[in-house]
This record gives sequence, C-alpha cells and structure tokens, in this order.
Amino acid sequence: MTEHRPLVGISAYPRTVDIVTGPTLLHTANRYYVDSVVRAGGAPVVIPVLKPDLAAAIAARLDAIVLTGGGDVDPSCYGEGRAPQTDNVDPERDASEMAIARGALDAGVPLLATCRGAQVLNVALGGTLVQHVPARTGQRHGWAGHFAETVHPVRLDPESRLARSLGVTEVDVNSLHHQAVASLGRGLRAVGWAPDGTIEAIELDGHIDVVAVQWHPELLSDAPLHQGLFRSLVDAARRRQLT
Repeated sequence: MTEHRPLVGISAYPRTVDIVTGPTLLHTANRYYVDSVVRAGGAPVVIPVLKPDLAAAIAARLDAIVLTGGGDVDPSCYGEGRAPQTDNVDPERDASEMAIARGALDAGVPLLATCRGAQVLNVALGGTLVQHVPARTGQRHGWAGHFAETVHPVRLDPESRLARSLGVTEVDVNSLHHQAVASLGRGLRAVGWAPDGTIEAIELDGHIDVVAVQWHPELLSDAPLHQGLFRSLVDAARRRQLT
C-alpha cells in the first residue's frame, strides 16, 4: 500500500525562461524546497502565482504550506516608498502569497515561511519591513556565495515554540537577505535575533503550527536541526489530518 503523504504546497517563484516557444513565464519551485519536503515525508505541490481569491482557496485545501524565498516585497504593500536598494519586486507574486498566507491562517493550515516568506507573512498581517538591513545596522546579511554554509548565530527566545521544537536556544544559520521584519504584524512576536538585533524568527500567537525564519533551512540539507523544520511542518500536517 502506498504511503499516504500530506500535500505540502510550495509557493512558486515566477521566472521568464526562453523555451521552444520563446520567452515564457514559468511557475517554478527550487529543488531544495521540494527535496526537503519529500525527505520530511510530505508530497510537494507547487502553487502558481494566482489571483488572490484562487490562491487563498487552494491554500485552504492543502495539508501544509511553505512560503519560499525570492525578491523584495513591494514597499507599497506596507505603505512606504521604494528605497534605492529595493529590487526584484513582483506585485502579482506579493498579492498571491499574501492571500496564501491569510488563507492558510484562516483555515488552520500549518505554515513554514522562509526568508522572503517570513517577510510576506509579516506584511500580510499588517507589519512593515526594513528595506535594507546594512543601512539600518551596518551589518551585511546577504551572503549568497555561502548559501549552504552557516555565517552567523541566531539567539532564540527560550520560551518560544521554535526553541522548544529545535531543542536549542541558539542556532547557526545561513543568510541570503538584505531586508527583514521591522514592525510586527498583528499577533506576531519576535523570537529570534541576529547579533546586530535583526529579527530572524517570528511566531504567531495562538497558532502552534506557524513558523517563520529569515534564513534558508532548505539549503542546509546536511544539518538535521534545520531539516527538522520541515519534519515539524509535515508532522503538524499529519496531526491536522487526524482532527
């Protein structure tokens, strides 16, 4: 009998690729996310960039959601003008993923948000972002050339669900971002910080199965602790199936 795997939606990264028919918009998923979900026991499903009502409806029917990394969130989503360093903005993706986040929360679907995904979740709940962390703290956070390496520690709130689930109060992470959470969205609280004070992890009060981190755990495939975030997501999806 085939093992029943929870369906885990992975939000797509839209890319225009030159294929046989010419430049064509593709809705893509980084293989590292796909592999991490499969290793954790889930069945990955790519969620295309869609109109918000359809995106939310799809999210509500899945067993779990991963909000992925990518370009900057349009500052107009949180009432600010665009800083010179803000780049690779995609308003359609912003609208789709914010609808996915809200749809998942409304339906009680477990959610793991990484990097941009954490920022999307925060903005979807009314929060704001630091548009360029180095301008705020003087510290570089974009180490794309070291994507599979840990480059700085994150201090975790010992009372947080994240610290309890990981079994640690400090974790070494990779860092591929230049934006981060500023003011927190409704019901969110900061539970992880970089040495310069940048918020690196957030939780949503009353939602045990919502985790958002500023780093990329999918790229740290050799680190069981980071892959544990995906196992926790799939475990939460299985628990939800039983209710």
